[in-house]
Amino acid sequence: MAQQPVFPPGPGAPGGPGFPAARTPSGLFPSVPPSRPTYREPHPVRGAGVAAGGGAAALWLLVFGLLGPGLVGYLWWTLFAGAVAWLVDLVLVRVGDRGVATGVAIVTAGGWSIAAVLLATRWATSGNWPLW
Repeated sequence: MAQQPVFPPGPGAPGGPGFPAARTPSGLFPSVPPSRPTYREPHPVRGAGVAAGGGAAALWLLVFGLLGPGLVGYLWWTLFAGAVAWLVDLVLVRVGDRGVATGVAIVTAGGWSIAAVLLATRWATSGNWPLW
């Protein structure tokens, strides 16, 4: 078998004068998948945890909302119960289950929104601010 002659690279040929030299890849687009995940959530949010937190917060707000004799009592008890729920929520986010914390936060925000709508409706119909 005849050996091919080796010519020096000409212009436009890889390694030649008009072509850049081979570069080391940056790693932005790796050629092989990583051997393990680069980021793993220590406390993943699961649907069951969100549902449990939402159910607990709904029951919590319901019990405290029923303590008030009228709208004003309902509003004050709901504000208090929501504030306590969010303090517990901060602890859950830091050292507990983040899924439960998510459910508590969502339902508490919804409970406060209902209280705000009732407050605005009473204020609009009576002309007096109901909380003072």
